[in-house]
Amino acid sequence: MDLRWSLKELYPSFDSKKFKSDFKRLEDKISEISKLSEDGLDNRDNPIQQAEEYIILLKEIYTLFELLFNFSQLTLSVEAKNQQALKVIESLEEKEVLLTKPSVKFQKWIASLDDLERIIESSKLLTEHKFFLLELAKESKYLLSEEQEILIAKMSSTASKAWEKLYDLLTSTLLVKIEIDGEEKELPLPVIRNMAYEDDLVLRKNAYQAELKSYEQIEESIAAALNGIKGEVLTISEQRGYQSPLEKTLLDSRMEAETLEVMFKAIKEYLPLFHNYYRKKAELLGYNDGLPFYDLFAPIGEAKMRFTYDEARKFIVDNFRSFNDDLANYADNAFAKRWIDAEPRDGKRGGAFCSNIHPIGESRILANFTGSLSDVLTLAHELGHGYHGSCLVDESIINSDYPMPLAETASIFCETIVQKATLDKASKEEVLTILESSISDAGQVIVDIYSRYLFESEVFKRRKESSLSVDELKEMMVDAQKKAYGRGLDHNYLHPYMWLCKPHYYSAELNFYNFPYAFGLLFAKGIYAQYLEKGQEFIQEYNSLLAVSGKNDIINVAKTIGIDVNSIDFWRNSLDIIKRDIEEFLKF
Repeated sequence: MDLRWSLKELYPSFDSKKFKSDFKRLEDKISEISKLSEDGLDNRDNPIQQAEEYIILLKEIYTLFELLFNFSQLTLSVEAKNQQALKVIESLEEKEVLLTKPSVKFQKWIASLDDLERIIESSKLLTEHKFFLLELAKESKYLLSEEQEILIAKMSSTASKAWEKLYDLLTSTLLVKIEIDGEEKELPLPVIRNMAYEDDLVLRKNAYQAELKSYEQIEESIAAALNGIKGEVLTISEQRGYQSPLEKTLLDSRMEAETLEVMFKAIKEYLPLFHNYYRKKAELLGYNDGLPFYDLFAPIGEAKMRFTYDEARKFIVDNFRSFNDDLANYADNAFAKRWIDAEPRDGKRGGAFCSNIHPIGESRILANFTGSLSDVLTLAHELGHGYHGSCLVDESIINSDYPMPLAETASIFCETIVQKATLDKASKEEVLTILESSISDAGQVIVDIYSRYLFESEVFKRRKESSLSVDELKEMMVDAQKKAYGRGLDHNYLHPYMWLCKPHYYSAELNFYNFPYAFGLLFAKGIYAQYLEKGQEFIQEYNSLLAVSGKNDIINVAKTIGIDVNSIDFWRNSLDIIKRDIEEFLKF
């Protein structure tokens, strides 16, 4: 089976007639929307028609941007030095800047309409986009002048976005020197990081040490990128009137501060339980002072859970079918039609992601598959993102943009399906391996995410005063890991460079892209509990929840299936599901 994705469904190439035609259409549509904002938004003579014309143009522009950006970004994600892709992305970013003025003008115009709700309800098209329009009006108070917004948009392309590109380039092309079986090799960073899941202790430790050593080559440049990006975020947040970057992230996430506070309160209550798990794993591996970081993902148990890519496909599809055929068929189709790029290689970025391409009703998934159970669960996770996108295909492209915390719902739900189904079918020898892997993944999303949240909060606090040195960043990360992992880890072997190997810190638009993972895990666990209680009748409710995720806030999306996300009992009940797994593991 081909382990590289196909992008021809988007465009044959950058030089193709279709690509050039769509690029020209995008330029034309941007000119149209700019003219509309100049000529048609200086009065309120016919607000229904004016708003409709704007929405129609915006849908067309979003569609073209999504096609062109996805083709370019997906190409670059597996070919870090592709100059043509880089140039196209930069050109598209310049086109995006041209949308700033009409966007600001429309948002301020919408906010100025006294009878906005009546106007919206007078039109089928506007009613379809009611949530989007009301959100624009509500958040207009954070807008600066048109000139200032344009200046910020222009400068970001040579500031935060340039730093982000430098980060991607350096981490995608970094080769790590490591000795394996007496032979010195240079391997891509994702390959080295994936060695954390290998059976061989010596290999895991060597990979950990080689990884940390390799970062010395790029640490100063990456620290400069982080300082530049976070400094820009602080400056712009203050200018717009946000109390902090976190407040902006919560507004962008359509999430209340109370929800975040309640969730973290519950998480902190359960941290000692995770510490017990790490101590038990350390004991099983022969350690007395907690688990060293290089054995955080060490496989446990006698079962050798290794998979070929074909075996992974069957494993996932079969277990998805235990939920419903639509999910299984979606996943099987993604494998069959080469929507997945799974092969680790030089020039390909690390980690995993899913891009839902709404205009063509397809997804593309990047993974770095080496055959571990964790890799299989990662594929299940990303296929969950893709399934979420498939539930939105009948929605307007404007209503397909869901907030970060809800973005993790379907992905983690799919992981849970695979984990629980495999536990039910596993032999006695496999149970320990699968159970431990499941808890390990939950620990990453609860404990490690909490450490990253603490770290990023401290970065913003200190960055207000001055730039942060490499040593300061390392010290802050170690301190955050000690607070989150507690007695569970050996404090002599932590990961001071976790700030360098996680790309989420390096986007000015995605600050605090950590707590959404914890939200997603626990929200999905709560949803899964409802599925177990209701059975097949719940599937339609679940699909409906995913379908409305782009056109409502989190509280109201959760209410569609009877969940109160501001209740600490909901979060405790979700954590109890993980608690039961940990208690079972502690018996071994």
